[in-house]
Amino acid sequence: MLDALVKYARDHNIFPEPGFKPKRVRWNIVFDQEGNYLDVHGFGDEKNPGKEFPKCPDLSQPEIKRGGPGCRHFLIDNAEVVVLLGLDSGNPKIALKQQQKHNYFINLLRKGAVALPELSAVVTSLENTLKIERIRESLLEKGAKKTDAVSFSIFGRTPAVLVEDSSWHDWWREFRGAFGKDDTDTTPTSKESHMRCLASGKLVEPVRTWPKVRGLADVGGIASGDVLASFKQDSFRSYGLEQSLNASVSEEMAHALRATLDNLLEGHSRRLAGMRVIHWYSGRAEVPPDKDPILLLDNGLHFLSEQDNPEQTERDAQKRAGDFLDSLRTGDIPDLIAYRYYMLALSGASGRIMVRDWMEGQFGELATNIWTWFDDLSIVRSDGNGLSSPPKFMAVLGGMVRDLKELPNPLVGGMWRTAVKNEPIPIQAVARVLERMKVKIIKSDKNDPVYPWQPGLIKAYHIRRKRGDGSMTPYLNEEHPHPAYHCGRLMAVLADLQYAAQGDVGAGIIQRYYASASSTPALVLGRLVRLSQVHLSKLDGGLAHWYETRIASIWGAIRDNVPAVLSLEEQSLFALGYYQQKAQKKSNDKPAQESK
Repeated sequence: MLDALVKYARDHNIFPEPGFKPKRVRWNIVFDQEGNYLDVHGFGDEKNPGKEFPKCPDLSQPEIKRGGPGCRHFLIDNAEVVVLLGLDSGNPKIALKQQQKHNYFINLLRKGAVALPELSAVVTSLENTLKIERIRESLLEKGAKKTDAVSFSIFGRTPAVLVEDSSWHDWWREFRGAFGKDDTDTTPTSKESHMRCLASGKLVEPVRTWPKVRGLADVGGIASGDVLASFKQDSFRSYGLEQSLNASVSEEMAHALRATLDNLLEGHSRRLAGMRVIHWYSGRAEVPPDKDPILLLDNGLHFLSEQDNPEQTERDAQKRAGDFLDSLRTGDIPDLIAYRYYMLALSGASGRIMVRDWMEGQFGELATNIWTWFDDLSIVRSDGNGLSSPPKFMAVLGGMVRDLKELPNPLVGGMWRTAVKNEPIPIQAVARVLERMKVKIIKSDKNDPVYPWQPGLIKAYHIRRKRGDGSMTPYLNEEHPHPAYHCGRLMAVLADLQYAAQGDVGAGIIQRYYASASSTPALVLGRLVRLSQVHLSKLDGGLAHWYETRIASIWGAIRDNVPAVLSLEEQSLFALGYYQQKAQKKSNDKPAQESK
């Protein structure tokens, strides 16, 4: 995993120097060359606030701790630190901390004037009570928040924004080198004490504390960032190795890995319940979106739709999705066959990063597996008119629960791996979707119908459990070998018969008997078939004969094998038979069609 991340950093030129990192700045305070305040300029807009500067000074959290009270960064900090915006004068302790941070920041600017002489005049203005009050008023008028990042520029200077000037780089390296050392620092320094870097394989002086990775705050992480490796309990501190020394990497590699994860989390990740999944490819060029199987898995057919064409029909989108899937199945992607895919699932846990899964393999294998996922899920629409559209991955998972928050992370991760690696579907997923289907069927609420991907997941489970037996088809299979499937079909026909004879009676046989029939059919179905004679007597001859024929045909498929009790897997076959029989009826009893 580390090797693949380092390779990504090299391929994309993401090798930040320790002490530097990209930062996004929202506000720029403009001075003239004599240090007189001119104005506040905002970078970006409300939809895309801020401008990212690729190389900004940065101190790690341990360095800030060693810096003492008020220790802050150089050149860029938030408005609260730079100009005391939002100073809490009502709380002396908080106000004192704010003032300490401001004083430290100003003092650091004063030291940096060795490299950037213009900073002397900036410091003079920031120490002037009237001038700093004017700056605060300007920031407030423009809607600035105390947490917004602020930097400086000099009007008429090139470059105007001081952080873009490389003149301060050498001074900052020297300052940080001296600043980062501490008499109490026990990091090994002799060559004999050097350790093997897990990322580069070289003998290095290992970093004691990893830099923090941002981007996991919505999946259990903290806003300030989480570390990839750290050890606190004695049980993880073998041979007296503390902090991150049990997973030794050089400072350069630690920062490269942090920058790579930041980059991938920002631009190449998706949230799946309580975790974030990153994916990328190795190859000569980026994989275009219309050739990326993960995007189809993530978005169903929606990303193939013309966003600027509101009149595009679902049939058009369905065809494009089918063409996409066919290109994966037939291998019509020669330029991408040699690519490899990499996939990393992460979540936060009390300031640490939890690696939930790691997958890698050939692009062709991934493409085939994604095509197989959708092929296994394919199922007739509930109205019987063709196959349902390829669903979003999270829609499939949403069919298992009332609310996505109820999904446990292990199940989400297991299902994602199922789709990507063509692995069996967990029985827990079938149990959950079966329960949701039962509730929806009994409620018979048009506003909360059974979604096609619910029985589709049941179908996929059985296909992957016993691939190649041919009994699992998208449409109704009147030759299915298991009686539980036909018991479900019979329940659907009996419910339709009651409706044809009596109309909407409120609590019909589905509301009263579906739950028991789907678990103990032998106790229920015989009674319902006898009751059906009453319903048949209320129909005209032709329709009554049609229902009699359907019931007799299904009984012929069951024979004398009405199960007394259905296992969980058999209950899922009951639900699948019920759904496909209902869909067949709604399509005016069209003949069973071939699988796509």
